[in-house]
Amino acid sequence: MKKLEVHPDIAQAATLPSSFYKDPAIYEETKEKVFARSWQWVGDTDDLKAPGTVRPFTLLEGCLDEPLVITRDFDDQLHLLSNVCTHRGMLVAETGDNARYLRCRYHGRRFGLDGCFQAMPEFEGVQGFPSPKDDLPKVAFETWGQGKFLWASLNPAVSLQEVLRPIQERIGWMPLRQFYFEPARARDYLVRANWALYCDNYLEGFHIPFIHASLNTAIDYGSYTTEVYDWCNLQLGIAPPGEPCFDLPKDSPDYGQRIAAYYYWVFPNLMLNFYPWGLSVNVVRPLGPELTKVSFLPYIWDAGKLEAGAGAALDRVEREDEVVVEAVQKGVKSRFYDRGRFSVAREQGVHHFHRLLAEALG
Repeated sequence: MKKLEVHPDIAQAATLPSSFYKDPAIYEETKEKVFARSWQWVGDTDDLKAPGTVRPFTLLEGCLDEPLVITRDFDDQLHLLSNVCTHRGMLVAETGDNARYLRCRYHGRRFGLDGCFQAMPEFEGVQGFPSPKDDLPKVAFETWGQGKFLWASLNPAVSLQEVLRPIQERIGWMPLRQFYFEPARARDYLVRANWALYCDNYLEGFHIPFIHASLNTAIDYGSYTTEVYDWCNLQLGIAPPGEPCFDLPKDSPDYGQRIAAYYYWVFPNLMLNFYPWGLSVNVVRPLGPELTKVSFLPYIWDAGKLEAGAGAALDRVEREDEVVVEAVQKGVKSRFYDRGRFSVAREQGVHHFHRLLAEALG
């Protein structure tokens, strides 16, 4: 693949080439160089409270497709493990039942809830057995939000604390431990476009007056700003007079402002959207060079504020974005389009994203 380059000066920079959004080889390369090295959202810890808990899942299904299992052992410690038996590659945990140990049903190999090998029938006479290679590999994981939310990485480039530090410093006053998941409001969307085009669209408020009439009334476009950090960035939505906003505590860095929404993007494929009613987690899951699944996962703080302000009508805003992004996917396939330029005033977030991608793939 030709090396990707994005100039560090946004005023001189051009966007990623159109090939990034359609080339299967580039898509495959991003799996190992971008997604396997980043922190991926796993979910919350509300169903991991009891010792003996076993919860199998697939990390970034459709892209990384890595079988993993979360356990809580009887010393009350969480573990994130490979869910692949070290004997013949069978899945070890196939259901989420509570258990005292993990046992592969193929040939009976048994592991502790910490992943350590315990027993294997019919293996007498095998030299050098067992060895550390017979344990289930451990996978990096961290929690965030007063222990509420769980993240995992197959090969992390940096710590999760480093990635999320700017978010924690800004909204750490929120009682995230009290937020509760509302499955009835969760939505999955299938977008016929490259995952990065979806992120490009999210990362700029430039299109809001043109595409989102309802959202445009809930925020003051003239006051809309973007703040760029190492591994995340923030789009700050200010509420015009009469529109709902956060009741900020005095120790908030934004005290005195009418904040309608904190729109955080975390490299490479996650959005944390904080509204007065709570948090909408948007997970962007690549399914192919031109197919993406986007999951909206709502965590409620104040249900009485759900239907007003920037955090209302999220389904409508998503559908409006979906139409535009799918049209752009068709456009970048044109023989006449290669690269564009950035708006210095409005596309700092997109430039930041493209810089991180170029560095990761370079």
